[in-house]
Amino acid sequence: MIGGKRPVLKVIVIGDSGVGKSSFMNRYVNHRFSSAYRATIGTDFLSKEVNVDGNTVILQIWDTAGTERFQSLGTPLYRGAHCCMLVFDVTSRASFSALDGWRKEFLIQGEPQDPSEFPFIVLGNKTDMGNREVSGKLAQQWCEEIKAEYFEGSAKEDLNVEKPFLRAAQRGLQQYKKHTLENTGHFQITCKQPRETRNTCEC
Repeated sequence: MIGGKRPVLKVIVIGDSGVGKSSFMNRYVNHRFSSAYRATIGTDFLSKEVNVDGNTVILQIWDTAGTERFQSLGTPLYRGAHCCMLVFDVTSRASFSALDGWRKEFLIQGEPQDPSEFPFIVLGNKTDMGNREVSGKLAQQWCEEIKAEYFEGSAKEDLNVEKPFLRAAQRGLQQYKKHTLENTGHFQITCKQPRETRNTCEC
């Protein structure tokens, strides 16, 4: 806990439709996987209580629809996010190429306080598949250019699912402390009026 309460960290998960955003979320939060594809309509939301560096936090994970017709939802949804996870399918070069557009859209719509320092986590899904089109080296190189951290794994095979979300929680908590606590701390003025004399407060 921080300041007597558990911080609520908002993590936005974006990327093209079909890359496995919902599958990764469900595997992490509910420890379940379904091979039946169901497109997210609008948004999906899951939460999980996690321990980050000795602090108990509530991780709110928001999954956005990857289809163009739902991108208008991004404006209100992206705001207030503490971390953004960009997801692509390692067997689809197109889904990887689209990440730059998703990232720029998030920065425009989300309006983070410090865009150059906002934390992005890049996640390559479906590493269990044999027809890989995006190498780990290529993805890592792009992440270095945009100052993001790269992870890859498989929701289906439950490979490397926890690490990217825990890292998102760590980076999100840093954002929470940096902006939420600092901003409120500077404006908390306590004024105690003497009970005996009812004098005017001399704050």
